[in-house]
Amino acid sequence: MKKTLVFGASLKPNRYSNLVVNRLLAHAIETEAFGLRAGEISGIQIKTNLEDFQNLDTITLYINPRRQPAYYDLIIGLGPRRVIFNPGTENPAFYSLLEQAEIKVEVACTLALLATDQY
Repeated sequence: MKKTLVFGASLKPNRYSNLVVNRLLAHAIETEAFGLRAGEISGIQIKTNLEDFQNLDTITLYINPRRQPAYYDLIIGLGPRRVIFNPGTENPAFYSLLEQAEIKVEVACTLALLATDQY
């Protein structure tokens, strides 16, 4: 199970979060999306309520560190196996909280992981 939540999904096609939704789908990985605005990327609904998600393996972050504290407890509460911090989302304070909750922290680029079959 690699069910992945793209956290901070954007409707703008040139955003990395939008690209990663499409790449995850191309790799046949079950994909969900959370964003500030509801919408759709390649048939995947961007939801605005975190309570809509469950049984996640991975959360891949696309929100900057200043906005992350509001979501710490919600992300931990979703109980993913790992959280990927993509470039620009690095946050050592959040790493500690995740590790205390026994959630693996990975500082990497999801697009690069997918391109090199390391996802």
